[in-house]
Amino acid sequence: MSLLHGFAAAKLPQADPERAASLPVARVVLDAQLPHLDRFFDYSVPAGMDAEAQPGVRVKVRFAGREHAGFLAERVAEASTTATLLPLGKVVSPLQVLTPEILALSTAIAARSVGTVSDVLRSAVPPRMARVENEFLPGSASESVPGTAPGTAEEGTAEPGARPAPSGSFQRYTNGPTYLQHLAAGESPRAVLTSLGGYGPTAWPEEMADAVAATASSGRGALVVVPDQRDLARVEAALVARLGSTAIARLTGEDGATPRYRNFLRILQGTARVAIGTRSAAYAPVRDLGLVCLWDDGDDQHIEQRAPYQHARDVLLLRAEHEGAGLLLASVGRSTEAQRLVDTGWARAIEADRREVRRAVPRVVHATDAYQMERDPLAAQARIPHAAWAAAQAGLQHGPVLLQVARTGFSPALACDRCRHPARCRACAGPLAQSGRHAPLSCRWCGRPDNHWECQECGGTRVRATVAGATRTAEELGRAFPGVPVISSAGAHIVDSVRDAPAVVVATPGAEPVAPTGYAAVILLDGNALLSRESLRAGEDALRRWFSAAVLARPAPAGGTVVITGDDDVAVGHLVRWDPAGAASRELAERHVLGLPPAVRYAVLTGTREALTHFLEGAELEGAARVVGPAPVPPDVRREAMLAARAAAAPNGSTGPGPADTLAGHGSHRVLVFFPYRAAGDITRRLRARRAALSAKRTGEPVHIRLDALDVL
Repeated sequence: MSLLHGFAAAKLPQADPERAASLPVARVVLDAQLPHLDRFFDYSVPAGMDAEAQPGVRVKVRFAGREHAGFLAERVAEASTTATLLPLGKVVSPLQVLTPEILALSTAIAARSVGTVSDVLRSAVPPRMARVENEFLPGSASESVPGTAPGTAEEGTAEPGARPAPSGSFQRYTNGPTYLQHLAAGESPRAVLTSLGGYGPTAWPEEMADAVAATASSGRGALVVVPDQRDLARVEAALVARLGSTAIARLTGEDGATPRYRNFLRILQGTARVAIGTRSAAYAPVRDLGLVCLWDDGDDQHIEQRAPYQHARDVLLLRAEHEGAGLLLASVGRSTEAQRLVDTGWARAIEADRREVRRAVPRVVHATDAYQMERDPLAAQARIPHAAWAAAQAGLQHGPVLLQVARTGFSPALACDRCRHPARCRACAGPLAQSGRHAPLSCRWCGRPDNHWECQECGGTRVRATVAGATRTAEELGRAFPGVPVISSAGAHIVDSVRDAPAVVVATPGAEPVAPTGYAAVILLDGNALLSRESLRAGEDALRRWFSAAVLARPAPAGGTVVITGDDDVAVGHLVRWDPAGAASRELAERHVLGLPPAVRYAVLTGTREALTHFLEGAELEGAARVVGPAPVPPDVRREAMLAARAAAAPNGSTGPGPADTLAGHGSHRVLVFFPYRAAGDITRRLRARRAALSAKRTGEPVHIRLDALDVL
C-alpha cells in the first residue's frame, strides 16, 4: 500500500549489503521540511534489521550525504526505481509508534492543508523518550498487569467492566437518547450537539462522559479533544469517575515530554482505551476507535500553531471518515462550520426543544433596547448601564455575580475622547496606551512616549479608554460594592472555580470560573468592543463568548439573569432568544450569498509581489478559483505578526513557525484564492505541486500558504 502514490523513489547510487529475504524494500518518510522531499524514499533492508525494521518504527537513513530521521512507512517486495538503493542506517526503536491509520490521516491532512506529511507527524507522534520506551518493551513490568502502566495511579479506579449510570444529560435533547443507543450498539452516528450544560451534574463534561461511556460499553475506544487545560481537567474528572483512571490517558504538552510520551504508549498498546487532550491528541492511536469528540470547535486554540496550521476539527472530521468512527461536535454556541455539516446532512443536530430551553437557561436582558432606553436614556453611554447594576445588586443577595470584560489589563488601547478615532503613534502608527491611570501615553509597538498627542481626525487632545481591562474593572467594582469580595480571573491569573457565596467575579472571555450551583447573575460588558473587531467572524466569535459565559448562570426559574450590552440588535437578539442554531444558520446563509468561508474554502498566499506573481503563473488557477490580489498586507497586521513570530521563537514559546510566519519577514503582499468544496481536491493539488516544484528548483523567494485561516478575513 502506498499512501503517497505517484512519487518516485530516491536514486542513490551505492552498493547494497545482504538484503532481507522477504519484502526487502523499506519506504521511508523523511523528517524534512522542504516541500519537494514530501514523498516516500526507498531503502534496502539489511538482513540483520529484518526483524526490527517493521512499519511504524523510527529509523535513521542517509540522504544527500547526511543522516536524517524518519519513519518506516511500509515494506514492499519491489522498489519503485531501478537505481541501487542505500541500506537503512539504523532502527532507532523497535516500537511501532506510527500506525497505518495515523499515517493515512497525516497524509490526508497534509494534502488538505497544502503542507508536508513530516510537518503533520510532528504533531501526531510525540518526541521519543528512551527511558519511557524501556517500560513498554516486551518483558517489561508494565506488561505484567493488564491495563496498567508505570506511574499510573490506582486510587479511585472503578472495578473492571463497571459502568456507572449515565448522568441523564442527553435526556433533555431531541435525538439525544437515540444517539447514545446507536453508540452503545456499536454504530457510528455523527452529531452536532448544542449544549445547555455549563455547571453541575448535567454540565458538558458529563455529556462527553455519557457519550464515551456508551461507546466503551460496545467494546470500542474513544477520543476527546478540548481547547485548554481547564476544560481538560473537567473532562478528565468526569471520565475518571465514570470509567476509572486506568482507562483514561491524557495527551497535552503542558504535562511535559515524559508523561505525554508514556500516555501515548499506553494508548498505542491498548492499555488505555480513551484518549483525552488538547489539539495534538486528535492523532492519538486509539485502538478500535468508535467515537471522536470535540468541545467548542469555534475556539481558536484548536488551530495548530505550526505549519500546516491544521484545525483539530478538520483532523477529527477526516479521522471519523477514514476510520468509520462516530463524531460528536459539542458547544454552547454553534459555529458556522458545524452548521454546514448539519445543512449538508453529514451530521445530525442534537438540541433541546423550546420548552426545555426556557426551563434550563437564564433570563437574558438587553441593557440598551428600546424598553431600557426609555427608562435610562444614558444607558448607551454608560459602560455598566442601570439594568446591569440592578441585576448585579440583586444577584449578590443570592450568590456570586460574573462580569465578563473584553480584555485583561488596566488600560488597553485608547481613542479620541471627542470622535472616538483610535489613538495612534505618530512614528509607527501603533496603538497608544497607558500603563496606569495617570501614566503618560506610549506606543504598544515601538514604546515611544507621546506627551503631545493630537487626533488626526478632529484635532482633539484628550483620550479615553476604548475598553477598560479586567484589572481596572475589578478596582472600580471593589469601590462600588464595599465589603463584597472581588475576584479577577484574567491573563496569567485564571481562577478555575468560585464558592457559592456573594462575590463579584471579573473575567475575560474563556477565563470565567465555574460556580458549583451557577451564578446568580452574569453581566456581559464591552459588547460593542467585541462586535467591532475588524474580522468577518467578529459577530460569530462574540456570540460564542456570550453563550459560553451566559450558560454559567442559573436557570430563569431559579432567578438567574444575564444582562448584555451592545448595539447590534441582530447578534444580541440571538442571545436574548437563546438561539445559537438560528444565529449560525443566518450567518452561514449570508456567507453563501457573498461566497465567503465556510460556504467556500480559501487559501492565503503571502510573500513579495514578485514571488506571488511567479507562483500564480505556474499554478494555473484561473477559471478554477477566484483569485483576489495581490494586495499589500496592512502595516499594523504585519507588525503584530512579526511580534507574534518573535514570541513564538522564544525559549518558552513554540518550537516551530507560527501563523505569524506567513506575514512576517518578506510577506509584504498576499493573495486570497477562493474555491468551492467540489474543486478543493484539484486546487490543493495544484498549489501543493507548484510549491514543491519551486522548492526543488530553489528559484525565487518563498511563498507561504495557509488554508482556511481564521485570522485573515
